[in-house]
Amino acid sequence: MASNSATSLFLILFIITQCLSVLNAAQDFDFFYFVQQWPGSYCDTKQSCCYPTTGKPATDFGIHGLWPNNNDGTYPSNCDPNNPYDQSQISDLISRMQQNWPTLACPSGTGSTFWSHEWEKHGTCAESVFTNQHAYFKMALDLKNQIDLLSILQGAEIHPDGGSYSLDDIKNAVKSTIGYTPGIQCNVDESGNSQLYQVYICVNGSGSDLIECPVYPRGKCGNSIEFPTF
Repeated sequence: MASNSATSLFLILFIITQCLSVLNAAQDFDFFYFVQQWPGSYCDTKQSCCYPTTGKPATDFGIHGLWPNNNDGTYPSNCDPNNPYDQSQISDLISRMQQNWPTLACPSGTGSTFWSHEWEKHGTCAESVFTNQHAYFKMALDLKNQIDLLSILQGAEIHPDGGSYSLDDIKNAVKSTIGYTPGIQCNVDESGNSQLYQVYICVNGSGSDLIECPVYPRGKCGNSIEFPTF
């Protein structure tokens, strides 16, 4: 009887240890990608876009997400199903979210579906850094405030006017301002032209400082890319 109890206790402890090991492994990462997207490029595709129920977003880069990533290019995802998105935790941030993190997916929405996806896929994998959901979303908003991409590019005479610009000029404009080389991701417009879509900035694993990216996102851009209007 004692032997059976000892065996049962061992199995329980083993299962708990394995579960904790999986959870810790899932939450282990090296740095963050902070990703901003240009709405004009999101919308100028064959799929097009839908403005949020709050109306057309500002003509500005919008946040796509804050994503834990590994130095080898892999990334954890959906790390804690027991911590679903809870909008009540970020009620004081909603106006900032609607302005700086708007949804462009169809059908039109308030943004909550977008934010829920970002938290559950990416945010739950950084619970070791953020004490709660509010801290995660606030950090992304503060990074957006710190890195004003549109002002940076326009200061280098790179404007969202439908014209084409050198990929190197875009990268250099950002690097000269923030001190680090961005990752640039392009997509294709309805005519098949390469256009500026997303800008990746890397942040250290504690979320305290910008860093040079250990690895850059995949994404083919030509030497000359369009910066469409919005």
